Amino acid sequence: MTGRIGGIGSGRRAGQVLVFDADDTLWENNVLFERVIDDFLDWVAHPTLDRVEIRSILDDIERANTVVHGYGSRVFLHSLGECFERLRERPATEAERREIDDLAVALRHGQVELVPGVAETLAELGGRHDLLLLTKGDQEEQRRKLDASGLAHHFRTTHIVPEKDVRTYRWLVDQHGLTVERTWMIGNSPKSDILPARSVGMNAVFIPNDNTWVLEHDELDPADEQVLRLAAFRDLLGHF
Repeated sequence: MTGRIGGIGSGRRAGQVLVFDADDTLWENNVLFERVIDDFLDWVAHPTLDRVEIRSILDDIERANTVVHGYGSRVFLHSLGECFERLRERPATEAERREIDDLAVALRHGQVELVPGVAETLAELGGRHDLLLLTKGDQEEQRRKLDASGLAHHFRTTHIVPEKDVRTYRWLVDQHGLTVERTWMIGNSPKSDILPARSVGMNAVFIPNDNTWVLEHDELDPADEQVLRLAAFRDLLGHF
């Protein structure tokens, strides 16, 4: 299913600049973190707080830590340790820290699961559009995932940035001399992909992922005519 906001509609556009998010747009990412959190909640069982309350505490800790330390598995592990210590009201022991590290071993296994349709869709889009990649997070970790994905050759340039905010998108436009009316940011995050891109005048394509991180949620303006909503990545081929 495809949809639209306002007057974008369907029909292919020629010669566009398509800027792609990576995590949870090109490959699955947050679902791995959610599995670790489920295991953590099982392990850290609290005498008075339920799973929802503990998760709320963890979300608050993560929200604060991403501002200071950025994104990625190392910051995530730090947040798990901080959550544990807040719940226990004491420092974690070495054994407990090893337990937390062991919970997150899957985050470091090096495999990448592509979202269905990504490889063939990028191959076709690259024949008629200019493709760029813009992802946030730890440089080494994001580079590892990109290399493991086998997708890097589809993009004219790739940018790994600490945050994707309005300043980042202004920099991207200036760096490449982009014409914003012919440039589209494509991603799953209202907070990091859609809203800041629209703030600098770029168009946007919102492809939701059921496992999008709660800290990436935000409300989109239903009256914004330059946001295209698609149900699946391969639906891009009907519009570009």
